[in-house]
Amino acid sequence: MRAYLDIETTYSGTISVIGIYRHDRGTIQLVSSGIYDITLYNALEGISTIVTFNGSSFDLPTIKRQLNADLKAAFDHRDLLHECRRRGLRGGLKGVEDRLGITRASTGLSGRDAPRLWARYEQYGDYTALRTLLTYNRDDVVNLAVLEAHLDALPTPTANPAWKVIIE
Repeated sequence: MRAYLDIETTYSGTISVIGIYRHDRGTIQLVSSGIYDITLYNALEGISTIVTFNGSSFDLPTIKRQLNADLKAAFDHRDLLHECRRRGLRGGLKGVEDRLGITRASTGLSGRDAPRLWARYEQYGDYTALRTLLTYNRDDVVNLAVLEAHLDALPTPTANPAWKVIIE
């Protein structure tokens, strides 16, 4: 069983959202005070492989540093960034998606927008900014599954999987 994982961070580098997509449970998002090693491991229960895009350099080391959760030791890991590079697909996740015709609800946003959206939510209680950030993160994790399907010629996941946000 696979989990597709992506994190968003604040301007200071603190994790604001951990998004996880699983074919069996849909999207799970751990947000701010809901981000603990225990909630993360619970969300990953039954998983054997974590799939990321540049997770080897960013997501997994950041999680290890901030949560003391060594996902590389606990799970197999597949970083699609390196597979895309080997196939001549350059650019970030959004660039690869564009080249392959993978669409997203959060078109026009990039990773640079994530800290700004989080700051608007945290400083002003702007729930529209939070919803936008969560939609952006959801697109990232669901599209990792779609990208993997493209790379491996696997069936594409369902278009509207379940969605659960954990804020404690």
